[in-house]
Amino acid sequence: MHILVIDDEADLVELVLYNLRKEGFSVDTASDGETALKKIRKGTYDLLILDLMLPGIQGTELCRILRNDPKTSGVPIIMLTAKAEEVDKIVGLELGADDYVTKPFSPRELVARVKAVLRRSTEKPVKDKIVKIGNLEINRERYTVSIKGTRVKLSATEFKLLLFLAERKGKVYSREQLLDAIWRDEAFVEPRTVDVHIRRLRAHVEDDPAHPRYIKTMRGIGYFFDGL
Repeated sequence: MHILVIDDEADLVELVLYNLRKEGFSVDTASDGETALKKIRKGTYDLLILDLMLPGIQGTELCRILRNDPKTSGVPIIMLTAKAEEVDKIVGLELGADDYVTKPFSPRELVARVKAVLRRSTEKPVKDKIVKIGNLEINRERYTVSIKGTRVKLSATEFKLLLFLAERKGKVYSREQLLDAIWRDEAFVEPRTVDVHIRRLRAHVEDDPAHPRYIKTMRGIGYFFDGL
């Protein structure tokens, strides 16, 4: 697996490099947004570790650029941030990051998150089956989602969450149950992460995210898939 670490803190980069390479990953680095963008467009990476605050192109802007480019929209991104406020973490995820880590972090935590995000991004459904509800079509073999015949780009985690709910239409799941089902044994994922991914899914698949047809909320309990 080839990983690009994008951060301008030399000591932190060295620490990350050491620990990732110790786990067998191939790692490249960039200290600013422009250099990172050139490397990403020139090479092939399985995952990006992206600092929120960078010289030149900011991490948030770089994340937005990559998510809007069909060639890089599916590359998993872990966002690094020195800001502990929850709102900053949520903003990073809503831009398209798959996960976030708050500085200072332990190398063990970062490696665990890297492995988890890579596992989610490379897992493929075993069954060759299409789930079709209303105008929504989920292809479990091709890992694709379409609305009225138009392809919708989702991250690996978003796809798994959508498929999980769609396959269990009508059943309500709490945040904790969804964490157990989608994020499994990741000890560092917060329940609030579920809400962020639900909002992102609604933005992708709902005609009116404020009044969803498919992914609905049972107030005080959790989320369920309707589609009626």
